[in-house]
Amino acid sequence: MTPLLKPLALVAAMAFALPASAACYADYKASKDDPLRLHYGVMEVPDSECDPGAAAGTMRSRLQSDGWKLLNVMSVFGPEGLDERKASAGEYFLRY
Repeated sequence: MTPLLKPLALVAAMAFALPASAACYADYKASKDDPLRLHYGVMEVPDSECDPGAAAGTMRSRLQSDGWKLLNVMSVFGPEGLDERKASAGEYFLRY
């Protein structure tokens, strides 16, 4: 390997070794009063909030903007869990 290629190979290897930003999602149940309405949904949450307790604040805020009350965060998961939840969430799949 030529002297110039060694540093370039090292830089390339380091770039690929950087941690990838994994998307984080949460599924939840929400309600609205007068008349009573319930829905199940899925939303993307920041990676820094990828646990149910941390995600709840962000989720509550997003839902309240439309008059919904967060009942509970059911789980948090990565992109691999999206397909299995899409049909159940319906119109609330990644809406908020």
